[in-house]
Amino acid sequence: MNPLTFSLIIVTMISGTLMVMIASHWFMVWVGFEMNMLALIPLLTKKHNPRSTEAATKYFLTQATASMLLMMAMVINLLYTGHWSIMKLTNSTSSIMMTIALTMKLGLSPFHFWVPEVTQGIPLSSGMILLTWQKLAPLSILYMISPLINTTLLMSMSLLSIAIGGWGGLNQTQLRKIMAYSSIAHMGWMGSILTYNPTMMLLNLYIYILMTITTFMLLIMSSASTTTMLSYTWNKMPMITAIILIIMMSMGGLPPLTGFLPKWMIIQEMTKNGNTLMSTLMALLALLNLYFYTRITYTTSLTMFPTTNN
Repeated sequence: MNPLTFSLIIVTMISGTLMVMIASHWFMVWVGFEMNMLALIPLLTKKHNPRSTEAATKYFLTQATASMLLMMAMVINLLYTGHWSIMKLTNSTSSIMMTIALTMKLGLSPFHFWVPEVTQGIPLSSGMILLTWQKLAPLSILYMISPLINTTLLMSMSLLSIAIGGWGGLNQTQLRKIMAYSSIAHMGWMGSILTYNPTMMLLNLYIYILMTITTFMLLIMSSASTTTMLSYTWNKMPMITAIILIIMMSMGGLPPLTGFLPKWMIIQEMTKNGNTLMSTLMALLALLNLYFYTRITYTTSLTMFPTTNN
């Protein structure tokens, strides 16, 4: 890709996200989302093969549908309140539609189907942007309207996301799909605490972004895209492989690693708010994530995958 074109795309993408974050007018939020989406599509199709084109098309259709719902929610809210201000979201119908649109952009269940498919079809560098930077804009709006969100709807979607993120990753050998399902589960954890303690959601987001960027950077350095390829990197890059495995265990939420801290704090906060059943279910479902990350670590470091080579 031409360096000038690439720079322009990156600047547009950053501008779109920042516009969403600082806007107080719903129309500017919508414009920011559109800029962000249209700037990312060329990055998804960098390789010019059918798989990346398919991934970019899936991404575009999902995001365009979410943007349409978002605009519809804005118009309904405008008709009821007469305001374009973000903090004037008083109508329950527009609040529910807004939540659905933003969770579709984030990839929360039951609107999660595009996340693994798109992540698998694009380069690792684009996957890193998709699973980190692209989460900032929708989460910033959810953070701003958190007192006005339907708690039951968001909690149900979050619990389902944690379950899907765990179940989906169990049978995967592709590292990009594993990262995608892990992202769905992490978004579920963030959504669950959003209405109780939005600041804690931000802490979870910072830790998630830090771990995800580190994992993707190390995978790019080791050129590993499957669990089998990761097991072969021990011979070439033992230090990088060891760091990848430690971060993966952290993403699974193994104490005393960093990834355990936000999960523990979220469960503690939800228990304080009297939501013991939900926090118990979330803790049990988190074991699914921990299981498949532990399995990757075990098979990569302590055993060798079966191979056809003599």
